[in-house]
Amino acid sequence: MKTHASPPPAFGLPELALIAITFIWGGTFLIVQHAVTVSGPLAFVAARFAVAASIGALVCRGQLRHLSKAELFTGMLIGVSIFGGYALQTYGLMHISSSKSAFITAFYVPIVPLVQWLVFKQRPRPAVWVAVVLAFVGLLLLTGTDGLGLGLGKGELITAIGAIAIALEIILISRVSPQLNILRVTIVQLATASLIALLLMPVMGEAPPALSKTFILSVLALGCASALIQYVMNWAQKRISATKATLIYAGEPVWAGVIGRIAGERLPGLAIVGAILIIGAGILSEWRPRRLRADGKAIAASD
Repeated sequence: MKTHASPPPAFGLPELALIAITFIWGGTFLIVQHAVTVSGPLAFVAARFAVAASIGALVCRGQLRHLSKAELFTGMLIGVSIFGGYALQTYGLMHISSSKSAFITAFYVPIVPLVQWLVFKQRPRPAVWVAVVLAFVGLLLLTGTDGLGLGLGKGELITAIGAIAIALEIILISRVSPQLNILRVTIVQLATASLIALLLMPVMGEAPPALSKTFILSVLALGCASALIQYVMNWAQKRISATKATLIYAGEPVWAGVIGRIAGERLPGLAIVGAILIIGAGILSEWRPRRLRADGKAIAASD
């Protein structure tokens, strides 16, 4: 009699780990918003990821001797996308609330399939196109300053562009990290993001910040958070698909919205509708119709 291997659980440790970091990730928006009142965005990004890279190097200092060229190149490539996403997000937080920033950043969820199509020629399913339209409408509602004037301000536009960089980061991690040592790749990508920000400071005319209590505590807190977030992302995405990971990440702005509301932020009615549309678009973009197997059991359609 033939036996069939049990399918992997739909919800295991990798999924739980990603949910945990979405909560941590959601809380970082408010911290960054306070930090950029005492620091330029590039200086903060440089310091934040320098701390994160140092923590990673300290934890696995014995493994760095075995860093391969493939791990170095991969880490640098992911690091560029991390810099783009976080630097633009930090710039945006100088102009918009943490809750709004988080929901706009969630725009990367339906963007991921489109980037995969453009870069890797994976044609999106019809549901993805509907999701992108919903997300765009949600983005306009979320950014409408008077409830009727639907337009992108400076902070919203910068944050939306940053969401595209984050989409690219997620795709790259899923594409290249399964074959490499995740600890070494994580350290390289964090150090790369920090170095790019540091090198761009004089180019952009940004002066080093004063070492205030707010700056130091924010850098230390987010440095630890960034090290944990990037490592868990790399670890979990070796075990689950980019599709499932992206769907879990869609919960991050919900946590940010809750934390922002506790801190006193209030979104107008249409903005809340827009936020719901963006989250709904993220869920729809990962939805797959069920199809029947030969034995009559329903399974999810593959990409």
